[in-house]
Amino acid sequence: MNAFSEMLSRLGGVYLLPVAIALLAFVLIGAPSTWVTLTVAGLAMGMMIFLMASGLSLIFGLMDVLNFGHSAFVSFGAFIAASALAALAGWVGGESAVLNVAALILAIAAATAFGAGAGWFFERVIVKPVYKDHLRQILITIGALIVAEQLLLAIWGGAPVAVPRPRVLDGSLIIGDVAIEIYRIFAFLLGLLVYVAMHYALNRTRIGLLIRAGVENREMVEALGFRIDRLFIGVFMAGSALAAMGGAMWAGYQGLITPALGGELMILVFIVVIIGGLGSIEGSLLGAILVGLLSNYVAFLFPKLSLASNMILMMAILLWRPFGLKPAIRG
Repeated sequence: MNAFSEMLSRLGGVYLLPVAIALLAFVLIGAPSTWVTLTVAGLAMGMMIFLMASGLSLIFGLMDVLNFGHSAFVSFGAFIAASALAALAGWVGGESAVLNVAALILAIAAATAFGAGAGWFFERVIVKPVYKDHLRQILITIGALIVAEQLLLAIWGGAPVAVPRPRVLDGSLIIGDVAIEIYRIFAFLLGLLVYVAMHYALNRTRIGLLIRAGVENREMVEALGFRIDRLFIGVFMAGSALAAMGGAMWAGYQGLITPALGGELMILVFIVVIIGGLGSIEGSLLGAILVGLLSNYVAFLFPKLSLASNMILMMAILLWRPFGLKPAIRG
């Protein structure tokens, strides 16, 4: 195992894992057009999971909060986006590409804004009293999740809800024998944009510096006159908003959603956060891409193993690197 780790480090480290999985799948699949379609689908799926996982990882990494109610933001984001798209049906199904895109942006913005507002309430009312007590955090956030699920049922009911997709994104690009869904390209680009923005904000801005300094030595930063509480509220709101954004994108990806959406996705989200490394945004991105690619390849090659493939991936990675692929360095 040590020899394998040293060889991998010389070649480029854990960043080569998605490449290795993709190359192995190419050999097993055989048909290049099918492989390209599955690869794009896996990358798009991975980026949508990253949006949800990055929020959870951000909250844990910077605030040391275990939020088991995170899936509620995913579910509400999906249903709010679906409702917004239904309300803008004329724009969604019209001939104008500008109105198509505007409808999607408004739907995502509505879901994201709700996630930020709900995150503020969640942090102030539910999480604040249980800081630095992980057991109570788990219990109270699970309780909040149960309440949120009942609210979903009360507002939207238990029947599946159809999610209209903007006409400009409903279709595929045909390149030779390869068909690539436009929505998946959009999902990948949006996820990449969010990652770049998060990386820049945390590592290249004054606010990011203050947040990271507050994590390392809260008392010193407060002694300099900065309100760490306000910064941490912003972190929680950002994490919740990202979860809602991921739910909104997943709603358009699936086309049909139920109140169980968030709970089902949280299994994948926790797997991504664990194999990426708790509190690591970079690790969450790497883990999400691995999960997305593996899910699509295995579902095509070995359908009966598709449900277990990600659990097997998590166990294999934790046996190799117990703290994940790119664990956050905490003081």
